[in-house]
Amino acid sequence: MSMSEEAEANYKVTAGELRQFVERIERLEMEKKDIADQIKEVYAESKSRGYDVKALRSIISLRKRDKDDIAEQEAVIEMYKEALGMT
Repeated sequence: MSMSEEAEANYKVTAGELRQFVERIERLEMEKKDIADQIKEVYAESKSRGYDVKALRSIISLRKRDKDDIAEQEAVIEMYKEALGMT
């Protein structure tokens, strides 16, 4: 096998592998879109049942964070509110 034939064989393997990566990413992007659509449906359902979607989003965001981080942010917000006469 000559150098150019070997390089070409390596390229074909690389191209095939690249195609597999691209196809996997495309499938995952489709799944991500489907999941995002499902999440929107759940928010719409919760809204139709009388829940505040903005509050739900805040709660979900808070549940992802560390408790100490949340407490620190809440303390800063409270301090700012006091400084602005909002309490």
